[in-house]
Amino acid sequence: MNQKLLAMLLAAPFAAATMLMTVDHASAQDAPKRGGILRFATSDEPTSYDCQASSTNDVIHALAPLYSGLIKFDPARYPEIAPDLAEKWEVSADGLTYTFHLRKNVLFHDGTPFRAEDAKVTFDRIRNPPKGVLSVRQARYGAISSIETPDDSTIVFKLSKPDSTMLTTLALPWNCMLSAKKLKEDPSYPEKQVMGTGAFKFVEHVPGARFRAARFENYYDKTRPFLDGYEISFMSTSAVVNAIKGRQLDGFFVGVNPPEAKDLEQTMGNAVQVVTGPLLCKLDLFFNTKVAPFDDERVRRALNMAIDRWGGGPALSRISRMDLPGGVVAPGGKLATPDAELAKLPGFSRNMNQAREQARKLLQDAGVTNLKFQVTTRAVESLVPISIFLADQWRRIGVTAEPLPLPAAQQRASYRSGKYQVAYDSNCVEADEPNFSLLNYVSADISPLNFAQYNDRLLDELYEKQKAAGSDAERIKLIRAFETHLAEKSYAVPLFWWRRLVPLNAAVRGWTMLPSPHLNQDLTDVWLDKSRGY
Repeated sequence: MNQKLLAMLLAAPFAAATMLMTVDHASAQDAPKRGGILRFATSDEPTSYDCQASSTNDVIHALAPLYSGLIKFDPARYPEIAPDLAEKWEVSADGLTYTFHLRKNVLFHDGTPFRAEDAKVTFDRIRNPPKGVLSVRQARYGAISSIETPDDSTIVFKLSKPDSTMLTTLALPWNCMLSAKKLKEDPSYPEKQVMGTGAFKFVEHVPGARFRAARFENYYDKTRPFLDGYEISFMSTSAVVNAIKGRQLDGFFVGVNPPEAKDLEQTMGNAVQVVTGPLLCKLDLFFNTKVAPFDDERVRRALNMAIDRWGGGPALSRISRMDLPGGVVAPGGKLATPDAELAKLPGFSRNMNQAREQARKLLQDAGVTNLKFQVTTRAVESLVPISIFLADQWRRIGVTAEPLPLPAAQQRASYRSGKYQVAYDSNCVEADEPNFSLLNYVSADISPLNFAQYNDRLLDELYEKQKAAGSDAERIKLIRAFETHLAEKSYAVPLFWWRRLVPLNAAVRGWTMLPSPHLNQDLTDVWLDKSRGY
């Protein structure tokens, strides 16, 4: 265990870290300039190019500029929706028919035209994936009963029941528009080949080194993009910081920890900007419920109850991107559980002496002594403080936990195959919407995002009821019941919600940070002002 880092955690004053910088917007008189290669980094590299099978920041940061969606989130008016390949749309009065009118003269990167059939095949593949194809957000499209294409420029979604989040769902950046022609030739082409209609065209991916793309000259918006291209390097956070200092990189959209942001500001001064804000991302702890002793809810609840979220959150925020303790819905929203109510749930007690005494008794009642296990997570530096924090929390009830950091592809494979004991990972959503954030916790046979391997029909029922609730008050009641049952069972539990600190060279202009790391990464508005930062 890193004793120095542990000492920092325990000694850190319990006060929220201050913001480092606000977004550095271009002033009105600054006209975007054309040209230049944006150089940034990700912690890991794509192991598959299939958007619908992916869920990590590293994948979407690499692929978003290469693909278009039907519609997208408007970065200037988030969470409102803006056109992309669909110029306009109508929703029927009963909320059961969504009609989209597509742009004409849109081309795929291979020069073939984009038509309504391509959009239909894309969404059919997402909501009803063929054998061997993974669709991790399939459950979000359950209200769609059929998709029609009356002509090449029109696509119509028919719903079996109203879904107030349908436009948000259709605007997800993971809805990469695919070629129906290429899917017919090779149903697995999205896994191994990038071929979209985005503002940039794939150039090369050198495993372990870089990922490059260049401006697509036939992009439908002739005023975009401003960049000639972008290049991604795969490297650790510490290497990223040094590369930004040395001007080898222009930024790191994944984000850095507060000490690294402070180091960059002190070293580079006005040549760097650190854009910071809250994120719709939380850190979830989950247990393999198919493996003893984690198949016993007393053991899971004991480990959950031993964690001091209220004391640990402020301390962690000084050295990591962890921020506020919170429940299944982002703190501060109208549907979120107030802190006073959260404190009544297992795992959120403010009386840690009492909670840990109860945790030790639960382990004793379960006949579990000298418990030792491995905690699987991604092998990235930003998560090291969490491993140290959790190990220290569990040590206080006589439990030994050893971190097992794995490369992203191996980590995800272990989660999906159930070959782990205990794990934690970040889960991000694109909007402050319980229909999205609760989906990680419904039964595994419904949601591929449930890595804890359990099926719980009460959670499924409460999830569907809150979706159909007629008022916020009714919905809050159902979400509270969902959250309480989840905490009692402790299959998977939220630990902390994140914040994001994105370091960018001062030359990088036109980028707006939204509260999800998945959004506004198509780079269409980004430009480089070489009079700054270099």
